[in-house]
Amino acid sequence: MTGRATLRLLSAGGGVTLQDGGRRGYMRYGITPAGPMDRLAHATANRALGNPLGSTAIEIGLGGLSATAEEAPVDVALAGGAFRIDCDGRPLPPAVALTLRPGMTLTIRAGRAGAWCTLAVAGRIDVPPALGSTATHTRSGMGGLGGRALAAGDGLAVADARAFLGEAAALVAPWLERPPDMIRVVPGPQEDAFAPSEIDAFLSRDWSVTAMGDRMACFLDGEPLRHARGHDIVSDGIAMGAIQVPGEGLPVVLMADRQPTGGYPKIATVIGADLGRLAQAQGGTRLRFRAVSVEEAVAARRAEAASLEAPVALEPVIRTDFSSEFLLGRNLIGGVVG
Repeated sequence: MTGRATLRLLSAGGGVTLQDGGRRGYMRYGITPAGPMDRLAHATANRALGNPLGSTAIEIGLGGLSATAEEAPVDVALAGGAFRIDCDGRPLPPAVALTLRPGMTLTIRAGRAGAWCTLAVAGRIDVPPALGSTATHTRSGMGGLGGRALAAGDGLAVADARAFLGEAAALVAPWLERPPDMIRVVPGPQEDAFAPSEIDAFLSRDWSVTAMGDRMACFLDGEPLRHARGHDIVSDGIAMGAIQVPGEGLPVVLMADRQPTGGYPKIATVIGADLGRLAQAQGGTRLRFRAVSVEEAVAARRAEAASLEAPVALEPVIRTDFSSEFLLGRNLIGGVVG
């Protein structure tokens, strides 16, 4: 079944936004790319539905979301952290696809692990692009739905909506199992702003993710690092994953909504394949960094891309939530042996 549907948000916590693959080619003009915090989860949810990997989807933070379909059913897929997902009260796996029909309520809540979840729809979320992208950057009011976070009551029109899945099916996506205890980095580009002993300390110490983080940055706590010759540099470009060390000596990892340039030395840069792993770390998570070569970083990114070359397999979700009344009503007991 295909047609046009509306995804209606019944509730939305803070940080729920529309994101596509990101706004490319405008950093030189001071425009942040935005895009998904966990690119692999975003691509997986879209791939499960047969969408292009960078299609517009809903990114959900720890505040959660609930939604229903209106006008027509639509297939949806969720992937990301270990969020608690249910449909009409029925628990579902954290990586799942199903047909959402009018009157059904899909609920996504924060779970035991993970900070971001992507909700993709089979079809096209019909919002106008800004500079070639629908990615929302709330600080500048650009992209998405009026440049703002989504809120309860918002209706998202889904063009060319498809509804073929029916019952819920778990996504077979082992590449989403990425414990954030070890994050790989490429040293630099300003590692010479730190003594070798401080580089060693950065790589050997435990760091704790604080609760201050958002789409702009991940803040770390631990024993402060010391700069070799001050903490100011001539401002230069900021890549996603760049690890700045401000004056107080505590690392800050710049993420999807980062500023285009910055004037603190960058001791290292998180490799592309581990950005989602770091993004999914909830406050209080302890982690370490491990230095790798550029060649290793490229190989890891290629392996990540290869995992999505084939269609995402789906497995039926076996129901275990039947009530005793339902089971007795099915007359499943043929007799009693004394």
